[in-house]
Amino acid sequence: MKVCVIGAGYVGLVTATCLAEAGNSVVCVDSDEKKIADLKAGTIPIYEPGLGEMVEHNVRLGRLGFTTDLKYGVDNSLIIFIAVGTPATEDGSPDTSAVLAAAEEIAENLRDYRIIVGKSTVPVGTHETVTELIKSRTEAPFDYVSSPEFLKEGSAVEDFMSPDRIIVGTTSREVQQIMKQLYSPFMRKSRRLLVMDPASAEMTKYAANAMLATRISFINEISELCEKLGADVEQVRQGLGSDSRIGSAFLFPGVGFGGSCLPKDVRALVHTGGAHGVEMRIAKSVLEANTAARERFAERIAAYFSGREGAVLAVWGLAFKAKTDDVRESPAIYCIRRLLGAGIKIRAYDPEAGATALDALGGGIEVFEHGYDALDGADALAIFTDWQEFRNPDFEMIASKLSKAVIFDGRNLYDP
Repeated sequence: MKVCVIGAGYVGLVTATCLAEAGNSVVCVDSDEKKIADLKAGTIPIYEPGLGEMVEHNVRLGRLGFTTDLKYGVDNSLIIFIAVGTPATEDGSPDTSAVLAAAEEIAENLRDYRIIVGKSTVPVGTHETVTELIKSRTEAPFDYVSSPEFLKEGSAVEDFMSPDRIIVGTTSREVQQIMKQLYSPFMRKSRRLLVMDPASAEMTKYAANAMLATRISFINEISELCEKLGADVEQVRQGLGSDSRIGSAFLFPGVGFGGSCLPKDVRALVHTGGAHGVEMRIAKSVLEANTAARERFAERIAAYFSGREGAVLAVWGLAFKAKTDDVRESPAIYCIRRLLGAGIKIRAYDPEAGATALDALGGGIEVFEHGYDALDGADALAIFTDWQEFRNPDFEMIASKLSKAVIFDGRNLYDP
């Protein structure tokens, strides 16, 4: 099939590349001229395992291209994905201006029938807004589908190629069949393609992320209580996760969740509830518990260094999770800001996120290319990200480099 993907960011680039890998002819459109120029030159703007090789492979075979010309994408595609960002605004609601701008530009260039697919995370009811906007600007026929993404940073390519489920929000039987055909290469191991109405598809995305965030905040509160009572949260986690009704996913205690999805989407759900007279009590508590987990960890480190002049903390991990360079809403960035404010100097290392963290913090910390180098002259080590290389380090070397053999394990990687 011929496909256009609007947006060369995280979701858009992964979507375009994986669809091309399945044999489709895909053009990825973005208004950022530098980003498109970099992609044409083979430079990938994000770190995601396996993505660079897959982009290069499909570009070389002529199945994947990049352009700033949206008209070209609309003219040469049957299916048009909207995969632009919807960042949070100050009140927690998502900013859908990029989605609406993309829809408007599609309408201006629409001449024949197209299927327009919303991939961005948008408030429930956006399908109606987008449909009416396009109808008001063109008489050309089209159908709108809500098909939210469920990609985890660090495993996004794998998630797209072998998904737990694919959701298609449409009431048109003809469109259902076309979307099933498009997604069929990714359903060979399981037939978990769920068809529902667009509003339910939009809600499912928010509900799923809110549930995952709830699990993380819950186990963090259990962890705090375990500490007070002398229980081992790792043993409790194993006992809890072994219950088939509960499972072990997203039950890892630590410094809380971050990234571009969970915090934003839970806030959006709270805002949507408030706008419709529904107080989202659990969702609000999830956000409060997540902030408390970060504060508790930062305060523990600050208290350890209280009264010490020139204290130096080594940090391993700056990204919000492993296998990404994304520091958006990263617990590490949150805590580092607090610790810098307490007068603590930071020597940091992350396999991929050093540059993005420096940019997010506006400098103010030292970043090293090797983890053990960050330990030199430091008084303690704090772990913020569960990179694989941190799981079995040389503890003797850590102890020899630190002025005191102290580790603040924010991801519960080590057995005390």
